[in-house]
Amino acid sequence: MAEAPRADGRTAGGTRRRDPERRERIVGACLDVIAESGVAGTSHRKVAAAADVPLGSMTYHFSGMDELLHEAFTRFSRSAIERFERRMSAAADIDAAKRALVALITDDVFHTQRDLVLTHELYTLAAREPAFRGLTNAWMARSRAALERHFDPPTARLLDALIEGLTIHRALDTEPQDPALVTAAVERLTSGPAPGR
Repeated sequence: MAEAPRADGRTAGGTRRRDPERRERIVGACLDVIAESGVAGTSHRKVAAAADVPLGSMTYHFSGMDELLHEAFTRFSRSAIERFERRMSAAADIDAAKRALVALITDDVFHTQRDLVLTHELYTLAAREPAFRGLTNAWMARSRAALERHFDPPTARLLDALIEGLTIHRALDTEPQDPALVTAAVERLTSGPAPGR
């Protein structure tokens, strides 16, 4: 019969049980717990249970809850911006870029309730804790850089704000969003001279 592992991952005989994916599993479980309970309701105990790891693994792999939250939101924001970058880099010309923007707003961003909750939990945390603003600033910088493949920097900044605002409205509004209105908004911002010129 195999020896039961202790909280530190070692068996009673002192050998370490191999579980190379444990840290990544904890990070993924943390996102699941945040999506269900919010940052305020996330604890080491809940994350350990969701990841199916001993509670002692939490302090072995992470110095505290702030480090775990930072790792989890880094993974989430990186995944979101990579989807954004793929969509924008696939656009071959300005018209395709405009269509990609409409698709981002109407389909891609906050596509699931989980994405919506995680994004807003990150925003709330970053508003309260300056240490997390680096994540939101990096997210904005990369999204603007992706937009600047097709649009001048002032327009890219406005489009970034438009995407943010319209996707929040789409996610929270009780009425369905009209794609024609989104198309018209993108067209207004991307037609004519750049702001400030």
